[in-house]
Amino acid sequence: MIVLSIDTSGVDCAACVYDSAADAVLGEVTENIGKGHAELLMGIIDGALQQASVTLQEIERIAVTIGPGSFTGIRVGVAAARGFALSLGIDAVGVTTLETLAAHHLREHPGQPVAVGFDAKREECYLQTFAADGSPTSDAALLSLEDAKAILVKFDGVIIGSAAPLFAGAETGSGPDHFLISTVARIGAQKPQGMPKPAPLYLRGPDAKPQSGFALERRAPLQAP
Repeated sequence: MIVLSIDTSGVDCAACVYDSAADAVLGEVTENIGKGHAELLMGIIDGALQQASVTLQEIERIAVTIGPGSFTGIRVGVAAARGFALSLGIDAVGVTTLETLAAHHLREHPGQPVAVGFDAKREECYLQTFAADGSPTSDAALLSLEDAKAILVKFDGVIIGSAAPLFAGAETGSGPDHFLISTVARIGAQKPQGMPKPAPLYLRGPDAKPQSGFALERRAPLQAP
């Protein structure tokens, strides 16, 4: 299966073309941009396709990160993935950023359960735990740091992610979480057929909220004399 994976969930904007039968990355482009995913994503996808010498019509599945992460960035990636899938008549699958970081760690350091914690700021974190085989042992959740620490006291495994220093008592996290876009492709290739369409995993509401108290008075239209 030829998989195109997309990540716009954080500071990176990335795309990868992956052959699951050969377990081979055919093309991969990652740029650390911070913001502006919508403007750059299509060019990055084109770059990955060119590296792979593969046309978009040869892609058999789309895999996209669905969060948790940047509210706007996730929307960009999910919309692109669903648009490609619809136009090409293929499946699109969602991959969480937490399971991606866990899979990346377990690929290089197998044998122990892993807890993934992302620094969500505001004294909060995104947390999920995984068994040594990569299967989730808890749901992804937005927790206060104190609640997360209480859970992890009983956790017998490795703790990774930008929130790991916070769990150990540091005042700041380790910075933006990064992972290989090829890991997203590998996970996406293993998802079963017939999964629901990818949808953003928002564990926290958007920072921007509509204004209240400034509604304009609605007036009746003017009548012709």
